[in-house]
Amino acid sequence: MQFLGSGVIFAIFVGVFLIFRWIRILNEYERGVIFRLGRVLPEPKGPGLVLVLWPIDRLVKIGLRTVVHDIPPQDVITRDNVSVKVNAVVYFRVMSPVKAIVDVENYVYATSQLAQTTLRSVLGEVELDDLLTKREELNVRLQEIIDQHSDPWGVKVSMVEVKHVDLPPDMQRAMAKQAEAEREKRAKIIHAEGEFIASKKLAEAADVMSNPVTLQLRYLQTLTEISTENASTIVFPVPINMFKRFFDSGS
Repeated sequence: MQFLGSGVIFAIFVGVFLIFRWIRILNEYERGVIFRLGRVLPEPKGPGLVLVLWPIDRLVKIGLRTVVHDIPPQDVITRDNVSVKVNAVVYFRVMSPVKAIVDVENYVYATSQLAQTTLRSVLGEVELDDLLTKREELNVRLQEIIDQHSDPWGVKVSMVEVKHVDLPPDMQRAMAKQAEAEREKRAKIIHAEGEFIASKKLAEAADVMSNPVTLQLRYLQTLTEISTENASTIVFPVPINMFKRFFDSGS
């Protein structure tokens, strides 16, 4: 009886142990790839409660959330032979868990290496000015190339962003001088345009003021403006033609 009782306890222990080994709980963002006797099952399991028949089955968890991976600074020589350091960030996620486990050893490392080589290759084909001004176009091109090569792994690259372009000190000084010269050029153009408009307005005003009536009205306006000031003497110019008839009558 004692041996029988020990056997029942052992069986219960084994049963509880197997239940804990067989039952797995996967989160909403997780999937489980099942290998049964070394062969992968075509459909991943999860989320929720998953039954894994250990030791026949082996479960490999894989996350479906978007991975934000920072690409370390890469030495890039642009098309116009300028050496720069460029770093970027790549956003990707697993679309096919079975492919991400079976077709590549480490999909995160593989995608990172692919992004680094593609970054050096693509940016090496453009000039420095395009690298600085056409960053959106380069981001789209990088995303398309990396996504095309990572698709067989079941990985979808959704976005690639070039974060920072580190220029050598001499190139920074040259670009600063160029920017300063460009600002001076714009300032001179604006000043010249202002002078041209002012000269046109002065010419138009001179044409208007050539009329004697207009000139007299301007004199009167000037007299009104002067009278508002605390001046002791006011000199008011009057055309001599206004007194001509008095001179004629006196003679």
